[in-house]
Amino acid sequence: MTFVGRLSALGMAASLAVVVGCRQDMQDQPKYKPLAASRFWDNGASARPLVENTVARGHLDDDVEFYTGKTASGTLVGALPLPFTPQLLKRGQERFNIYCSPCHDRVGSGRGMVVRRGFKAPPSYHIDRLRQAPVGHFFDVMTNGFGAMPDYRAQVGAADRWAIVAYIRALQWSQQATLADVPPEDPAKLKSGG
Repeated sequence: MTFVGRLSALGMAASLAVVVGCRQDMQDQPKYKPLAASRFWDNGASARPLVENTVARGHLDDDVEFYTGKTASGTLVGALPLPFTPQLLKRGQERFNIYCSPCHDRVGSGRGMVVRRGFKAPPSYHIDRLRQAPVGHFFDVMTNGFGAMPDYRAQVGAADRWAIVAYIRALQWSQQATLADVPPEDPAKLKSGG
C-alpha cells in the first residue's frame, strides 16, 4: 500500500471513529433533572414529595441539643453534651486549627492570617461577652453562621463542632489562668521550664 493509500485509509478510520464517537444516546436519554417541570404528574413536578416524617438513612438527628446547640424550648445549651476528655480537646484543637484559626488565629484573639489580609476581624474569644456565653452559642454560630462568618455545618460534623467548642472553652480558660490554677506538683516545673 502506498503512502497516499495509507493516509487515505487512516483518514477514513479517523472519520469513522469520530462518527461512532458522536453518538448522544447516553447524553440524550429521557430523564428528569431535579426540580424540572413535568407533565407526568398532575402538579407539574418531576418528582413526588417525600412521605411525611421520612428520615434519610443515617440522619435521624433526633437529639435536638446535640444537633442544634439549643434546648427544645430554643434556649442555648449551657453544657457540653459530650464528656470533656483529653481526646475531645485534641480533636477540637485539630479541627479548630484547620477551620477556625485562619480568621480567629491559634489562640482565638481574632487576628488570623485572613484578617491580616483584609478580611473583617471576628471578636476575640477572650472578651467578657464570649467568655460568659453558653457553649450553645459557639455551636449555633458554627452551625448557622453569624455576621461575616459563614456556616460550617456542611464542612464540620456536629461531633467535631462540639469538640471545637470544648477547645474554645480551653483557650478561654488558658488566657485567664493563674498560678493558683496549676496543680500543686506542677508549679515547680513551670518555674524550671520543664
